[in-house]
Formats: sequence, structure tokens, C-alpha cells
Amino acid sequence: MSQKGKICKVCGDIVEVEFLEGKLFSREILVLEEDPRKKLEVIAGKKGGKFLCLALSDSENFARGMKVKRTEKVLEVPVGKELLGRAIDVFGNPIDDLGEIKTKEKRGIYQHSPPYLETELTKEILETGIKAVDFFAPLVRGGKLGIFGGAGLGKTVLLSELMHNLLLKKEGILVFAGIGERIREGAELYEILKKMGLLDSSVLVFGQMNESAAIRFKVGFTAVTIAEYFRDNLKKEIFFFADNIYRFLQAGSELSTILGRLPSEGGYQATLESEIGQLQERLVATKSAPITSVQAIYVPADDITDPAVQATFPYFDSVIVFSREVYQKGRYPAIEALSCSSSLINPKILGKEHYFALLEARKVLERQKELQRIVDLLGEAELSFEDRILYHRAKKILNFMTQDFFVVADQTGREGKYVKREETIEGVKRILEGEFDGVADESFLFIGSLEDLKK
Repeated sequence: MSQKGKICKVCGDIVEVEFLEGKLFSREILVLEEDPRKKLEVIAGKKGGKFLCLALSDSENFARGMKVKRTEKVLEVPVGKELLGRAIDVFGNPIDDLGEIKTKEKRGIYQHSPPYLETELTKEILETGIKAVDFFAPLVRGGKLGIFGGAGLGKTVLLSELMHNLLLKKEGILVFAGIGERIREGAELYEILKKMGLLDSSVLVFGQMNESAAIRFKVGFTAVTIAEYFRDNLKKEIFFFADNIYRFLQAGSELSTILGRLPSEGGYQATLESEIGQLQERLVATKSAPITSVQAIYVPADDITDPAVQATFPYFDSVIVFSREVYQKGRYPAIEALSCSSSLINPKILGKEHYFALLEARKVLERQKELQRIVDLLGEAELSFEDRILYHRAKKILNFMTQDFFVVADQTGREGKYVKREETIEGVKRILEGEFDGVADESFLFIGSLEDLKK
């Protein structure tokens, strides 16, 4: 079987190659004979021994008549302890100017998710120290937390704070996938982790927004492959963070358009559901060790009903939703409490105290939402005495959920606060019981636990 072919057409990121003998398999990597660093990935076959390929390097590197060689492998990335403390691209090449990375092993980025019998469901709540997360959308070890929100509302800040709090309190390895975001944010994250002393236990994988759709689509698979290696081979607990999963799906849509495939009714690729499943179903806890995942999802035009956004919801145990209205009111993190949800809302998992406090708080907040319309139209004087008390208790709870973060302390000028889950639950209970009815609502803004009220 011939191991060589030639390029017969280049059309943007799509390159057509010809192999007169043999048949290439889907996702096989081809390399230029004159420069093996220039890669193509086989996407589909055509008649007459021709194959459509995606350019994984700049398409300007390819021209008609160039010779290509088979590798008989899918895209592989280096895995191992040598990656700790490094920032790499989708191929595993260093991008941090710290020299070459030499590992003993490589692994293909397309792997099957673990068999169901190998997975392990845990019900251990992970304390994050962030009141709104711990109370309204708790995170479980080995579970997934989704952070949804429009542009500029603070998703990346919350993601960074969760990194800070989880890794300082827990021993584990951080694997970060930067998918289609600004490289400035990646550089800031690198410096934050370095400053906190967490870089040596981290692997950062980037495919920023200036990269081609093919690179942005595959960077998530590279990061997951590295996380799986640490979980399965080194038995390490993994904290997997991704920013931004919407960019992964967007890149898949661009690739589908490039390949001339018909979109679905929502305008996205017909393979949307299967693509998100291929990534998410590998991020699970097994009997070896757990992968706990926190992922940011951009909501285009603040439209939570967008098909790509909706496709991700079923994979998360807990969901945090950012609101532009809350942001404009100056409550940070700008989380819409009533839009947050979790499959963990169960007294056997949360404990009875948290469970009943959460149900009561949601009921009060729902009522406050109705009363707010009356206040906006007619003023607070039109509320009954009982409704006025309930209205202010709800506002106190919402203000109590604001918090200063460690990762932006040098920008806000206020030191970050870590609040224990028990203190958050106790604080909400005491507010609901009316202990602070005589205290101004604004006093609860940006405090830690209720002990800070005395200060």
C-alpha cells in the first residue's frame, strides 16, 4: 500500500489530497513530506482515490502538487507528569517559552468514554467558599458545574475564583482548556496561577480565538485526553476547567459550514448533540479517581434558549446563570439566584438544614419577584406590612450573596473572602427567621459571613 499522496486542491482550510492506492481512515493525520510539522486531518472520502482533509496548520503552508505522507494514526498529544506547570497548544507544543517538553508517552485525542460499570457516582459536596455557588448550585466531587452568561458579566472571574478556592483547599491537578477565548485572558490566568503557587500542579491547553476552527474544535479533546491520563494512569484527582464551551460548539458549526453540510433548523450543525456528548461523557469520575469539571458557557445575545446553549444543559449537575440586570444593579457575582438549578437538591445529599433553607429562600425570592413589580409601579408604600417584611428579607438574602474575590483583589481594592458552607446556610436561615429585620439591606453587600456585620 502506498504511504504517499499529493495535494490536488486547496480551498481555505479544506485541502483535497489524492492517494491512488490504499484507503485512508477518518481522522487519520497526514503530514507534508518536506515538513512533518504541517498536518492535515482526513475528514471524508471522494471518488477516484481523493480525500477531503482539514488543515491543522495555516492553509498558506499547503499548495497543489505537494507530497503528503500517511501516519496511520489520529492526532496524538504528549501525556505525562512532564506537562505539569506548562502551557501548550493543541498538539502539545509549549507556548510558554520554557523549552521543549519531553514525555515518554503519547495518546490519541479521540478516546471512548469509560464503560458505565467503571464510573463512580459520589455524593460528596465540594465546598467552594463562594456563597452563591455553595447555597444555590452546590458542586459535587466528580460532578460538573456549568456557568452560563452573556458577554462581560464575570464568568471568567468566577471560574478563576473557583480554581483558586478549590485547589488551595484540595490536593489535585488542574487541567485548563482555553477554547476560542482571548489570549490576554490566558496570559492573566497563567500569572494568577503562578502568583498563587498553583502552576506546578497545572496544565494549561490553549486554542485562542485567532486560531482556525479546526484548532478551536480540537483543543478541548486535547485537554480531556491529558486529564484522563492523570486520572487513569496516575490515579490523581482532577479539576477540569474550560473557558469557553460555546466556542467549541461554534467551531464545530464553522467546520460544518466549511465542509458544505446542511445545518439544522436552529442554524447549527446537525451533529451538535453528538459533538458535545463526545467531549462531556469523557469527563466523569471512575473507580481510579474523579474528574470534577467547571465550565463556562457564553450565552449569545443573552439568549439562554439558543440551541447550542441548550444542548449543554443536560450534562451539568449544577447550573449557575449570570444576569445582566443583576450586574447593572451592582451585585457581584451577578448571579440570578432563581435561575440557578441543581440535580443535587436532595436532603440526603445536602443535609436537611441546607435543603429546607434553600426551599424557603427560593419561595421568598419568588414572592419578592412578584412584589418588585408592584414596587416599581406604585412604590413600596402599597405593600402590606407582611409583604414589606418579606420583600426586605429577600433583598437581604440577595445582597448577602455578593462577595469579594481573591483573584480581583488588586482591581477592587478589597481583600477576597472565603465563606464556609455552614456559615452561608446559617446566615440565610437567620435572615429568613427575621433576626436582622432592623438592619439596612445595604449592610449585607460584600460581607463574608454574618460575623462581618458586627465589624
